[in-house]
Amino acid sequence: MHISDDILNWVIIPLLIFISRLCDVTLATLRNIFISKGFKKIVPFIGFFEVLIWLIAMKQVMSHVDNFLSYFAWAGGFACGTYVGMRIEERLALGMQVIRIITNQESTAFIDAMREKHHGMTIVDANGAMGPVKMIFSIVQRQDVNDVISLILKHNPSAFYSVEDVRNAKHGVFNEQPRKMALLRVIFPNK
Repeated sequence: MHISDDILNWVIIPLLIFISRLCDVTLATLRNIFISKGFKKIVPFIGFFEVLIWLIAMKQVMSHVDNFLSYFAWAGGFACGTYVGMRIEERLALGMQVIRIITNQESTAFIDAMREKHHGMTIVDANGAMGPVKMIFSIVQRQDVNDVISLILKHNPSAFYSVEDVRNAKHGVFNEQPRKMALLRVIFPNK
C-alpha cells in the first residue's frame, strides 16, 4: 500500500511529531518531579529516552520546515505532554507531605481517628491570634493526604490546615507503602 505524499506530509508527519513531543515532554515532566522527590537512580534513564525522542521529533520538524502543521503538532504535543506528565505524577502520588492542622476546637475525636489509621502526629499546645489552639503536625504518604483531610473535615471542619511537600523524613511513625506500589496503582487503579 502506498501512502500519498499529501497524507504523509499533512497527516502522518504532524501526528508523529505530536506523539513524539507528547512522550518526550511527559518524560521531562516526570524527570523533573522525580528529581525534586529525590529519585536519583531512575532520572538518568528517563533523561536518556526523553532526549532521544526529542531528537527524533526535532529532525522531523526540521525536515518539514515548510509544513506549518508540524509547528502546531510540536506545540500541541508540548502542551499535552505537560498535562499527561502531571496526571501520571498525580496518580503515582510519590513522596510524603506534612499536614499542619491548627484548631481551637475539641480535637480528641480527630486525634483518635488519626491514631486508628496509624498516622503519626505531633501535638503542641499553642496560642493563636484568638487564644489557645492545638497544632497537630503529621507527615503522611502523599496517597494518604485526602484521607487525612477527610478526617479533618469530619471531626474539625473549621480547623485551619496546610499541606506541603517533604523531601525526606526518618524516625517517625509512618503509615507507609513501598514506592513500588505507587506504580502498581497507576497500572491497576482499582486494586
